[in-house]
Amino acid sequence: MDWTLEVVVVPVSDVDRAKAFYTDQVGFHLDHDVTPGPGLRLVQLTPPGSGCSIVLGKGVVPDMPPGSLKGLQLVVADVRKAREELVARGVDVGEVQLYGPDPGTGALSDLDNIGFVHFSDPDGNAWAVQQISARAKP
Repeated sequence: MDWTLEVVVVPVSDVDRAKAFYTDQVGFHLDHDVTPGPGLRLVQLTPPGSGCSIVLGKGVVPDMPPGSLKGLQLVVADVRKAREELVARGVDVGEVQLYGPDPGTGALSDLDNIGFVHFSDPDGNAWAVQQISARAKP
């Protein structure tokens, strides 16, 4: 049986501001923005090429304070290029960091598996972007 992670709720204080950040600056695709009932709004966004989406909204998870989600991680084939794209879109993103030798090769020169950049959304939800080129689509 496959168990797939499809959606992660990201707690935010201002849905419109967060929606603009994730679509205009980070480059996620807007899947839908719906208000299914009073006090409930769901905005679903998906990173390009991902099978998992994020949901922002009002009335979604009331016990998660805005900015409390840490450790979200995206994987890209080229972390330097990803960083350049984020910087060009106005995201305050850190420098490329290496976290130890590549577990497959022991090399420190290759960014695969060990190259990361970090950024946060306007509420402080923290993201990491990791380079794993083996997952790149042909």
